Order: sequence, then structure tokens, then C-alpha cells
Amino acid sequence: MSTPPPVAALVQMTSDIDPDRNLETIDRALAEAAASGASMAFLPEMSLLLDRDRARSAAHIVREAESPWPARLQAMARKHAIWLHSGSMPLLGDDGSRRLNRSHVVAADGSIRARYDKIHMFDVTLPSGENWTESAAYAGGDAPVTVDTPLGRLGLSICYDVRFPELYRALVDDGATILAIPAAFTVPTGEAHWHVLMRARAIETACFVLAAAQSGAHADGRATYGHSIAVDPWGAVLADAGPANDGADYRLIYAAVDPGAVARARHAIPLSRSRGNRAIEL
Repeated sequence: MSTPPPVAALVQMTSDIDPDRNLETIDRALAEAAASGASMAFLPEMSLLLDRDRARSAAHIVREAESPWPARLQAMARKHAIWLHSGSMPLLGDDGSRRLNRSHVVAADGSIRARYDKIHMFDVTLPSGENWTESAAYAGGDAPVTVDTPLGRLGLSICYDVRFPELYRALVDDGATILAIPAAFTVPTGEAHWHVLMRARAIETACFVLAAAQSGAHADGRATYGHSIAVDPWGAVLADAGPANDGADYRLIYAAVDPGAVARARHAIPLSRSRGNRAIEL
């Protein structure tokens, strides 16, 4: 009798400006995910604090060594005996001058197995008139990160990173079979690009894509697109949380992560073999 594939749980949230309230929501979501048999849970970008008022949020944002947030998540992972991807949280860089948008992967024993700092900053002016300059407060990371998990080898990224396929090629070259893309997509960019970008990253890498998202109207005045999504290596959507949580603090969706699906997709369309060592010259 074959062993069933491990299951990932994606937590869709409407995080706000109160970290303690967000942590309470995360704790409840992890309890439900663990009780449902998930091996690993994934949170959205800025799961612990979503606040675009930089002066107000500064009271909560400190260096990782001084922050209570990683330890709180480690304790939850131990309590619920589940692996956890934190989505991301804002922390102060070690030099104290700028913030970092950082993901943590926490094992079921509470140990931190990986950290990743978002590389690409969201500096855009949208057709709707929305203007975002993430680089005004945040420093970008400089290194791709992969880590072994119960689901397989996980490649880490955050939100706006999804628009840079070269990052995902580097993750696959380092053995990734699953890609985490936690997000807080705006509504205009989500409506235009969310589903096609997530499916494209899955298809071009023959990886699972697990993208937990923020959704709905937030306390800081922004609105996010939702639609947390799991995509298989052939580009099929396994689960989609929809645009909102229907009045709840969170919504959970689940996806079985079958390693055989990666092998089948890569055998059917052998991108690595076809690419070989050829360089494209323009």
C-alpha cells in the first residue's frame, strides 16, 4: 500500500496593525491545519503585521534577535507539531538603518531551518494611481534560499519576486521542487496578473507553487486580492481560496504535494535537458 503524499495547508488572512491579534489568528489556523493532517502550513506575506504607516509600525519593528515574533511562531510549531512557513514579517536589519521583509521556515520541533529576505522591492506606480515605494524603508536580500521540508525541497520567495523568473530558475538549479510565494497583492495587480503568474512559475519550473495570500480590507486602509492558491507542476490549480474569508479571521485551503507529479512533468517536458548549457545571445 502506497503512502499518501504530504499535505500543505495555506492560510489566507486579513492581517492588521495589531501583531498580537494576528498571532492569535495564526495559532487558531495552525491548530486547525494540524488537526486536518497537514504536514506544513504556509502564511501570507506580512502575516504578523500589515501596516503601511511607517511611523506607527516602527514601535513593533526591531532586529530579529530582539523580536518576540520568531519565538512565538517556534512555540506554535512545537505545540501543534507542524512545520511552518511564516510568510514574512518586517524586521530591522542588523545595522539598524533599514527594514527587511523576512521569511522563516520552522520545523515541527520549533527549530528555524531557513531564513529568506525578499530580494525585489515593490517600487511601482499603478494605472489606478496607487504608488508603492518599498525600497524607501526596506533593503532587499541578495541570496536565493532553498530548504528541505516534509513536502520536499522548498524554494523561498516573497510576493513581487514572482515577476522575476530568473530567481526561480536559480531555486530549481538548487534542487527546489516546491516554490513558496507568500503575498499581499494589490487588487488591481491581482485581478490582472495573479493567476497567470502563479501558473507560469509552476509550468516553467515543473514545481508546485504554494502561495498564501492576504485578502480583503485591512486596518491600515489597503485592500488585498486574496485567492491563496496551490498549483501543481503541470500548471493545474489544485485549490483557490477565493477573494475573501467571508467574515472569518482566516481561510484554509489544502493541497497534496505528490513528488511523483514533479517527476512526471519534468519527464514529459524536459526543460533542463533541452536547455543544456546553451546561452542565449541577444
